[in-house]
Amino acid sequence: MNKCRKLGFAVAACGASITALHLINKKIAKTATQKNITANSDELVYEWKFGKVAYTKSGKGSPVLLLHDLSPEASSYEWKRIKKALAEKHTVYTIDLLGCGHSEKPDITYTIYMYTQLLNDFILHVINKRVDIITSKDSSTIALMSAISNPLAYDNIILINPQSPVDARKGPDHYSRYRKYMLNIPVIGTFIYNMCVRHTFFERDFTTRNFYNKHYINKEWLEAFNETAHIGGAKAKYVYLSKDCGYTTAVISRAVKTLNKISIINGKENASGKDIAQQFLNINPTISTYQITNSKLLPQLEQPLELNKILKKILR
Repeated sequence: MNKCRKLGFAVAACGASITALHLINKKIAKTATQKNITANSDELVYEWKFGKVAYTKSGKGSPVLLLHDLSPEASSYEWKRIKKALAEKHTVYTIDLLGCGHSEKPDITYTIYMYTQLLNDFILHVINKRVDIITSKDSSTIALMSAISNPLAYDNIILINPQSPVDARKGPDHYSRYRKYMLNIPVIGTFIYNMCVRHTFFERDFTTRNFYNKHYINKEWLEAFNETAHIGGAKAKYVYLSKDCGYTTAVISRAVKTLNKISIINGKENASGKDIAQQFLNINPTISTYQITNSKLLPQLEQPLELNKILKKILR
């Protein structure tokens, strides 16, 4: 009888703990998304085969596609300070990648090859013209692999603080399947994800990695990135899971060597920027490189005027 009673108490305690974690997860998601900072009144939807993809379209002229960083906290919001200026002479498209922002977040394994299909289909069915593409950080690999698979669809390929060719090819490691298993556990996996992308993480990341001058950081930007990481509640973790486990990788050396009109823009104070640019140049010496002073990984937010000057020079 005592054993049964102890087992009953253990089950009850476990159930109470799971319920508590579930309520914490709901509270975190609700708190992070209640301001709806990243919502676009002009948002459009592309009905893709794996889910609905949110995008915007503005301006007139030759098409430019803006591709945010490949991470759960990223969305087309990060282009808000340069989109208007670009739209003066271009038709500007911003897209929330599947699994990110306001796009659907299906429970699938996200890979570079899936995103390559998404870009190619989006250009074919929505833009329907040869396009200039501008990427942020790790989305550079998506653009390069998409362009090498469909080179006639692209003109200028502009990579802002791109992922290095070395890092781009790092695949799953020995522990990837265990991390995937843990993150996929209902409630518990979501709680682990929430602890990995909490508001204090973005505050630390902004002040140490993304921005050169912490006084430039707008409180709204922090809240926007935190919001994006929690849109969809538990569904927000799936792209994080795929990236953390090494499924969003590809060998880009052939694309870098073969493609024309690649430009790299780095924040001058990004410690690894110069080395990464040199890795690209070692593969293809014809690549154009630029630096923006007083910026690190997000010059589109920290130094939008300087970034727009360079973009106008490339896109003219």
